[in-house]
Order: sequence, then structure tokens, then C-alpha cells
Amino acid sequence: MTRYVALGSSMAAGPGIPPTAPGSPLLAMRSQRNYPHLVAQRLGLDLVDVTYSGATTAHVLGESQHGEPPQVDALDGSESLVTVTIGGNDVGYVPMLCAAALPAPLRWLPPLRGMRDAGARERELAAVAPKLIEVGRVVRARAPLARVLFVDYLTLLPPQGSAPPLSAGDTDLGRRIAAELERLTAAAAEGTGAAVVCAGQASREHHPWSAQPWTNLPSRFPVPIPGHTAPLHPNAEGMRAVANLVVAHVEERPGT
Repeated sequence: MTRYVALGSSMAAGPGIPPTAPGSPLLAMRSQRNYPHLVAQRLGLDLVDVTYSGATTAHVLGESQHGEPPQVDALDGSESLVTVTIGGNDVGYVPMLCAAALPAPLRWLPPLRGMRDAGARERELAAVAPKLIEVGRVVRARAPLARVLFVDYLTLLPPQGSAPPLSAGDTDLGRRIAAELERLTAAAAEGTGAAVVCAGQASREHHPWSAQPWTNLPSRFPVPIPGHTAPLHPNAEGMRAVANLVVAHVEERPGT
């Protein structure tokens, strides 16, 4: 079996990394050089990439996204590998950081201030835990012969210190969200018989403010610019690094 299905959000899709995957929906912002494509090339697998920017666990499990079917519908039971990168959009992780990077007058507008509300983020983190478990459960049921790998998010903030233009409070909240997402992703994998690829842990020294970043700095005016990788998302080097981690897991841990 050589079928590989990639599920997930923009952290797997690779918005702005050229070239765009042929035939992919415009709003998916799916790169031909995202980690699923690189993994498939390295391992000689037949890729079905349904990653989609902005996806939540609901879009993986049962909701249409911009007219596309739920991502799990791509599974037909013949898969040898399934990767899943999801959860951040459920808790507003990157939107929170993007709002925090805006100039001060904009940060305090009511909708944007709400994105930076610690209480709301904590409630959403609590709510996403069972959703991640359900993703693992459904994927395992639909692809019973596959190796299922949850791939968590690359590090988006320095482990310590400042992250200009973010305030200290927003930076601390972002770190809290990231740490809890990593924990919940690992728990969902363990609880459903899947495995986890720890991209966050592997990229601690490759945050956007580092000398060799695997993800991009925030923008003071974070609007999509054609031909440019998205702020606070993986760059091409980051996607190669994640692909290396996935390939290493597959080759070094047969059957897990």
C-alpha cells in the first residue's frame, strides 16, 4: 500500500510557499512544497493532500469548508500513512498572535481585543481536547491499516524573552496556548493508538526571531501578499524540517 492522505490546516498546507499545488482550491493555499508533498516524494507514496488553510477539527470531521467535503472523506481504508496537523484554529492561536502584532490603536478594537482574551483562549483549549481525540478515533476507524501521525505545530515564539512587537502579556499567552496544544495533541495520539511527531519540540531554537527561522515573523499589517509566505507560518525551510521529522519517524519506528 502506498496511499498517503494528509489532513490539516495551514500549518500543513503551507500558504505562500511557491509553487501552489496543481489543482488545489485557491482558498486552500496549498503548496506543492508543503511537508506532505515532501514526505510523499521521499517515501515514494501516492499523496492525497486535503490540507486547507483555516481548517478546524470540524472541517476534518464533518463540516464542508468553502464547498470542499470534510477532510476525512478522503480516507478509503487503503492508506498506509495519514498525517494530521490540526487544532490551532479551534483555539484562535495564530489569529491571537496576529492581532497582538498590530499597531496599538488597532489591537484594542473590540473584535481584535477579544482575540487576545486569555479567558476565551483557555475555554477553547478545554473544548478542543475531546475534538482532537475524536479526530484520532475517526481517522483510525476509517484508515485501520494506516500509520496515523499527529504532527504538532512548529514553534512560533521564542522560548524565553521578548518577541517584538508582541507585548509581554500576549507573548506569555501565546506560549501557554502553544504548550497546551502540544500536550493535547500528544494526548490525543496516545489515546487513539496514533503517534505524534513533535515538530514544536524540534523547532525551539528555530522560532521566527532566531538566526535560522523555520517560521515567519508576525506582520504589523498581516494581510496575504501573493508570492509571500504567510506571517507566523512555516517557511520553506520549516516545511523541509517537518518532512524530515515525519520521514525519520516512519523509517526509524516501523509499525508505530
